Amino acid sequence: MSSERVAAGRPDPIPLTILTGFLGSGKTTLLNRWLADPALSDTVVIINEFGEIGLDHLLVERVDDDMILLSAGCLCCTVRGDLVSTLEDLLRRRDNGRIAPFRRMVIETTGLADPAPVLAAVLYHPYLSLRYAIAGVVTLVDALTGPSSLERFPEARRQVAVADTLVLTKADLLDDPTAANNVERHLREVNGHAEIRRSRDGDLPPGPTLDGHLFDLGTKPAAVRDWLQAEAVEQADDSQTSDARDVNRHDARIQAFVLTAERPIDHGAFDMFLDLVRSSFGPKILRLKGLIAFADRPDQPVVIHGVQHVLHVPAVLPVWPDPDRRSRLVMIVEDVSRTAIERLWDAFVGRPRVDAPDAAALTDNPLAPATLRL
Repeated sequence: MSSERVAAGRPDPIPLTILTGFLGSGKTTLLNRWLADPALSDTVVIINEFGEIGLDHLLVERVDDDMILLSAGCLCCTVRGDLVSTLEDLLRRRDNGRIAPFRRMVIETTGLADPAPVLAAVLYHPYLSLRYAIAGVVTLVDALTGPSSLERFPEARRQVAVADTLVLTKADLLDDPTAANNVERHLREVNGHAEIRRSRDGDLPPGPTLDGHLFDLGTKPAAVRDWLQAEAVEQADDSQTSDARDVNRHDARIQAFVLTAERPIDHGAFDMFLDLVRSSFGPKILRLKGLIAFADRPDQPVVIHGVQHVLHVPAVLPVWPDPDRRSRLVMIVEDVSRTAIERLWDAFVGRPRVDAPDAAALTDNPLAPATLRL
């Protein structure tokens, strides 16, 4: 068969948008707003979460056959092969008529993801590069915690460096309105070519962002192109396997775990738990998010969100999003003992431990948080 006939029979590539941003930057909020737009009804969404227990897919309002959860670790660490397999499988099912012919795709990465492996998996794959086209990389930056994240974490800087669109979120929560301008200047130092937009509660129209075909490798700085090509070489070499990594650990310092409670929790006890965690570990609590069943209304779970030192206003869901009605609090921490957090949690949810204080002992002893650090 001639190359002309092959090209003539090849379908147009499917626009693929990568939605990234460091922990707690507002990706799920933005995604919810996008999916509420009827124009995006033919969009497949892949959500990646760090750690074995995923919650973000439960907080996205449209959970159906067009949504896929990759929760066995971070896309840049353990599930890179899973992503390629998923993208290939979606194409097979689409081509065979087993699923609706979706028109676009969005991949929401975990907040710890280095975007290079995701981009390289599409750009340099001999088949996927023909069937998918990177429409753009949209990176969200939290105006409250973004500057410190950029200083502390190379992943946050890489997410900004590769972006076509930078979305500054939570600027309305800054004490000084002019501080957002300083954050934008900082972003310009990392990435001088991306468009910067501001968003409040996800109010960013999806159309031009998802269909604009903004990504052009030729316009990226040489450092970004070299970084992507190096990643492609590593993937081709296949020197890492998912079996060799702990899906709950990003590196030697950052890990994820989930706290659960079978019975509804007293609201006051939960508030004291959060106060002790924040006062004891502060910015080392990179992210906490959960669905909590409070004793006064266990049938209406409360969504808890926190990023470093910032705890956001909880939201009440009218019903549980899945059959599991346990309280679940996912925590992503840096240089913090999991056991120390679990001891606090058990004390406040009334789960006794041998040789461990209960809630009353903790609240009566102002030095208790320090004694729980292991």
